[in-house]
Amino acid sequence: MALIKILLYLLLLVLILVPSGLFLLMAKVTKRFSNGLSNYLKIVGLSISGIIVIALMYGYFIGRTDWQIKQVSFSYPTVPEQFDGYRILQISDIHIPSWSGEPDIAKVFVDLVNAQHPDLIVFTGDLVTFRAEELDELKDTLSQITAPDGVFSILGNHDEGPYYIDPSPDEIRANRKALLEKEASMGWTLLNNAHTIIHHQGDSIALIGVENDGEPPFGQHAKLLQATQGTDHLFQVLLSHNPTHWRREVLPKTHIPLMLAGHTHAFQMQIGSWSPAKYKYPEWGGFYYEGKRALYVNIGAGEVGLPCRIGARPEITIITLHKSN
Repeated sequence: MALIKILLYLLLLVLILVPSGLFLLMAKVTKRFSNGLSNYLKIVGLSISGIIVIALMYGYFIGRTDWQIKQVSFSYPTVPEQFDGYRILQISDIHIPSWSGEPDIAKVFVDLVNAQHPDLIVFTGDLVTFRAEELDELKDTLSQITAPDGVFSILGNHDEGPYYIDPSPDEIRANRKALLEKEASMGWTLLNNAHTIIHHQGDSIALIGVENDGEPPFGQHAKLLQATQGTDHLFQVLLSHNPTHWRREVLPKTHIPLMLAGHTHAFQMQIGSWSPAKYKYPEWGGFYYEGKRALYVNIGAGEVGLPCRIGARPEITIITLHKSN
């Protein structure tokens, strides 16, 4: 982990120095032709680096803990009347190393989640970044997340454990097994290509969870038809980490009304309704519809790579179900 942090700090240094270095080089070349242009290029280079420094400092000291509580609604004809007004809280992409050595951040997060008093809590993957053992530091804190109808989770691509110094297949399997055990000890119920029935006021809906299923190079481990078997007569909510799964398989092969995903982080940068994530993921944050069927993408609570969030505020989402005509 120390090596990873060193590499990240070196990357930050490169992001700061390269723009100014390029402009200072151009300033030196143009000085023989025009002092005015040379001075202008110097100012531009230093200004760009200054803006980058300010943005990164904001993203680290403020942006990554500037929580947003998003209240959204989803209406569908097959929502049972007893579930009209039912509140599902979604969290995603915690990436434990984001808060390593900062237990107060995790405590604030847990308190914010519990303060929403949802009926059900779901986590849509990437609890850790490299190894299951990362969870040990904050397991007791995260185990305090509670809801009347339970806390359910799925695995993300990082939870599968393929990102740490070329692991062997045996190491990946052992890491996965350890993570399953640790999450179970927290009181979280993992849905690995499986479903559960949520009962509420005399009626029920199906909560379905599949393993990570992403576009290459991400693994495709979902067994969607297996997970949904026997639930077609119920209103279904699907948890699937990667939003690209929605168009690749969920829409063409099922009638699932609502899918909840994470994964994108909005690339940890968002300006208004724009994010660079849109060039990689057509569905990168918020609600997307095909007819009445919908995908909701939560942009996550933690970080991968640069330890900052610029505009893409860490998200806690409350999705309220409604019955429509």
